Amino acid sequence: MARPLPTRCVDLLAYVAVRVVICIIQALPRDRCEQWARRLSDFLANRVRIRRQVVRDNLRQAFPGFSVDERRETARKMWEHLLLMVVEIAHANRVIHKTTWRRSLRIHGMEDFVRTLWLDRPKVILSGHYGNFELAAYLFGLFGFRIFSVARELDNPLLDRFVTDFRESRGQRILPKKGSAPDVALVLEENGAIGLLGDQAAGPRGCWVEFFGRPASVHKAIGVFALSSSAPVMVCSATRRAGLFDYDLRLEGIADPATGGAETADLTALSQWYTALLERAVRREPGQYWWVHRRWRGEPGPRKRSRLPRPAA
Repeated sequence: MARPLPTRCVDLLAYVAVRVVICIIQALPRDRCEQWARRLSDFLANRVRIRRQVVRDNLRQAFPGFSVDERRETARKMWEHLLLMVVEIAHANRVIHKTTWRRSLRIHGMEDFVRTLWLDRPKVILSGHYGNFELAAYLFGLFGFRIFSVARELDNPLLDRFVTDFRESRGQRILPKKGSAPDVALVLEENGAIGLLGDQAAGPRGCWVEFFGRPASVHKAIGVFALSSSAPVMVCSATRRAGLFDYDLRLEGIADPATGGAETADLTALSQWYTALLERAVRREPGQYWWVHRRWRGEPGPRKRSRLPRPAA
């Protein structure tokens, strides 16, 4: 259905504003952009109300031992990281190529990465809203691995097309989150690789797991895709080391249903396994997690609460 004219006008204005900002970022030296990101981060974290209470509540729940100053600093680091991500997305096509990626990336577990991705079997690559997951997916395409990533479409169709063009510029393909189950099934049937984010709240009907000591729901489809197709699940993270374009790409773990391990015994076991690995990554650098989204929504019923798994130490 066509969008109303006022909505289309707002979409166009927002698109133009974003493109102007991107052009300015691309015109400025990267070290200047980095300086401005650090200056603006405190303003966004502590001077304006952009989901400030959500961030503070999330940090209080995840790290009850943090002092007020530690939570404020973690929030500031999060905003700095998000701003640096925007700069990296704007400059990625100019900075990262097949001959230059080693300047920006250190890969931990490369042999296991390559060995699993080359398997003539379906694969599931899982990450979360941590580090620069956009850059990680971009690099998979640069290396020649065709990844089909599932992502929610933006409400603004112009911005959605702009972001999708960046994501697909190095070979990655984007599948819309809504209604993409048949496409995902086809990719897996053809022994392709699916990229997913595993830390999105799935509501009361999701699979309930423990995340930072609290019940959190995850989408059942992730485990269903992997277990029904016997696809190895690779949990990955891209953690910033210092400034711009300086990352550790780490393989946090692999769960293969074909080996019959405890982590792939059923849907709940697999969901708890990858959630625990994502939590471990976040604990390394809490300032690189997206605390702006509401990870803990609602509570499981008494029956589901009694069945909550306990993550391994």
